[in-house]
Amino acid sequence: MNIILVSNNMAKARTLSMLQVSMIFAVLVFLSVLIAMLFIVPQPQDAQQGSKSLIPGHLRFSFNNPQKHLDAYALQLGELQARLMRLDAQSERLGKLAGEKLPESENPVDAKKALQVLPKPELASPVSSLTGGVYQGGPLVRSAPFSEAELQAEIAKLMEKVEFSTERLSSIEAKLLQQSVLKDTLPNSSPVVAAYNSSSYGWRIDPFKGVRAFHEGLDFMAAEGAPIYAAAGGIVTTARQSPDYGKIVMIDHGSGLETRYAHASKLLVRAGDRVEKGQKIAEVGSTGRSTGPHLHYEIRLAGNPLDPRKYLKASN
Repeated sequence: MNIILVSNNMAKARTLSMLQVSMIFAVLVFLSVLIAMLFIVPQPQDAQQGSKSLIPGHLRFSFNNPQKHLDAYALQLGELQARLMRLDAQSERLGKLAGEKLPESENPVDAKKALQVLPKPELASPVSSLTGGVYQGGPLVRSAPFSEAELQAEIAKLMEKVEFSTERLSSIEAKLLQQSVLKDTLPNSSPVVAAYNSSSYGWRIDPFKGVRAFHEGLDFMAAEGAPIYAAAGGIVTTARQSPDYGKIVMIDHGSGLETRYAHASKLLVRAGDRVEKGQKIAEVGSTGRSTGPHLHYEIRLAGNPLDPRKYLKASN
């Protein structure tokens, strides 16, 4: 097949062979692909002027090298362990002030030994700089990078240690409050005549999303309509409907102390009311983010959640 070109500017017609047409078509396709690649393929990081990386330098790694990925997390794990050691030392000092003695099996020294990680050169600097008195050293004889399984095991140990330290600090905090000028205003009576879920305060699996989440209150399993009582005297600051808490009552007990009673079916008080300890303020329900009838009960100091179990035990 031949293509004949005719133009007023040409003395005679020109004929393009099939080979010439194919070559012109190939050149056009190549140019189209080249232009498309310039827009689609990302440019190297160094070529992007005026852009700044938001990833810290010590955490930058190549996705082609999974071990660098693990090493970056191992470094952060070492820093977290060092910070936890400082918290342990602080909790020991607070425990002495509160007159609390640890059982032999729960000695923080034993817990620290259980958290020793594999020797790793990168961990030496951050750990020694953050421990605030817990120092480590010695010649590096053998070193090995973390495997994924080893890193997961160390993270599991660290989580256990965090939970142990949180429990201990909550106990110390409760004891100090019970010895302070606030002891007469503490909400230490049960808000409902029902048993509570002993593991509901703290980390748990969220019943709606199935992920690990912190639960800042205590759940009492009670029937719909069961009476809810004020755990201490105070002023009602909130009595309303909210998306997560459902129908909720909040009571201010003074000095930053507050209690919250959530998921109620009926509210019996209004904002501004003064209530006495043991007064009926609402009825149990399943409003808001709830899977069934129960009372979600919180104690807060200056906005921070306290473990209600510590104060219920103190009243017994």
